[in-house]
Amino acid sequence: MMQRSSFNRDGVTLSYLDSGGDRPLILALHALWMEARTFEPFAEAMPDWRVVSLDQRGHGLSDHPSDYSRDAFVRDIAALLDHVNARAPVVLVGNSLGGMNAYFFAAKHPERVRALVIEEAPPEQHGQFAFMLDWKGAYPTSEALEQKIGERLAWSVKPSFRETAHGWTLAFDPAELVGMIKGLDGDHWKQWLATTCPALVVRGSESKAVDGKLLEAMVERRPNSELVTLQAGHVVHHDDLPGFTARVRTFLEKLR
Repeated sequence: MMQRSSFNRDGVTLSYLDSGGDRPLILALHALWMEARTFEPFAEAMPDWRVVSLDQRGHGLSDHPSDYSRDAFVRDIAALLDHVNARAPVVLVGNSLGGMNAYFFAAKHPERVRALVIEEAPPEQHGQFAFMLDWKGAYPTSEALEQKIGERLAWSVKPSFRETAHGWTLAFDPAELVGMIKGLDGDHWKQWLATTCPALVVRGSESKAVDGKLLEAMVERRPNSELVTLQAGHVVHHDDLPGFTARVRTFLEKLR
């Protein structure tokens, strides 16, 4: 079982899950609108590693501050590593938004990163997320909210459902996340190519969110990188947990 904890950075409270123990550290970072809990099954499947999974700002049980710049996300990661007393370089595992934040952190703090596992996180982002604005509001039942979101995405949003006195709503503000992503759009090749630590790029063969050619190019252009493709969608660690875990474990064995 992962234990829930929190810490404060510059007045912003950030929540995280921690599998604990005196083991090498993996810091896991979730995708847009998801939460730290998405990596609980992964943590359970990695008994030789201490897995810490962060509710990134604007998500889960963490605060919703006004600053959603990439630098703010990077500073949160640094503060969390300080908070959990991570003295040795760590492995960063990140899905989509979390993967981009991971390689941005590595570019700024290469001495703190042992390796990267980048799951469906391209070096270019030009997202179209205005459809999320339709999710805003309170709904009479969780089923009504689920129906509003739609079958394709509801499974990934459902952990963020919250029951309030006014009905069922989301832990995040859709308008806030749309603005967040718009501010994070751009060409990020410079940050991806800034490091040479071992990197595993994970692609979902059925993903509709990322152009697989970009993920191939990431590996071709950066030394010490490898690509694995699994039969999965955008959230590979959910769609194929055994395959994802096996490939990550094999990759990490090379670090020993």
